[in-house]
Amino acid sequence: MGAVVLVFVILQVLLSLALVFLVLVHSGKGGGLSDMFGGGLGASAAGSTVMEKNLDRITVVVAVSYVFSTLILALLLDT
Repeated sequence: MGAVVLVFVILQVLLSLALVFLVLVHSGKGGGLSDMFGGGLGASAAGSTVMEKNLDRITVVVAVSYVFSTLILALLLDT
């Protein structure tokens, strides 16, 4: 059981570093509080390129993997 926990701890660290890196690579699109309530929706959707869409997809996959890794690690450490 110790080796499995070690693998998931290493995976957790790698996924967290990858997630931080991917979030920092995204270009800033925010314009303040108006964007939070939908004010800049048209401007941000119009300028997205294929590279940005792929970066979004990769970020979502890494984030979901991070969540599942966290849940599995919590279940392994609970026993």
